[in-house]
Amino acid sequence: MNKFLLALIFSLTLLSSCGKPSPSVQISDNWVRATEDGQDVGAAYMTLTSNTDTTLTSVESSVSDSIEIHSMTMDNGVMKMRMLDELALKAGKPTELAPGGYHLMLFDLKKALKAGEEVSFTLHFKDAQGKETVVNVNSPIKAE
Repeated sequence: MNKFLLALIFSLTLLSSCGKPSPSVQISDNWVRATEDGQDVGAAYMTLTSNTDTTLTSVESSVSDSIEIHSMTMDNGVMKMRMLDELALKAGKPTELAPGGYHLMLFDLKKALKAGEEVSFTLHFKDAQGKETVVNVNSPIKAE
């Protein structure tokens, strides 16, 4: 009986280690700003927290032909927005994408983004070793 118990414990240990690893990037507080009919640009916001140093390299969604990572700053009373090729995330430190700071710009919207609906995003990350991670998230559309 002891051999059976040891074999069972060993098997369960192996099975538990074969499960999916926890995602290396957690997404919270995600939302998309509602748009008006005819408006072809939108914005999305979220908080990204990574277990390791990693980089957000690109974002895709079926609602838009192009999504860019942007930063916004105020310099002597002048708002400056610029596109970033990527966004570095420090391990354990939440990176907030919010109005007035980092955010995602959705260009060439295929339809108006209506409050109460959702937008699906696919976020691509790459760590220092070159390992790529893809995270899918559904974000509610809010009137703000």
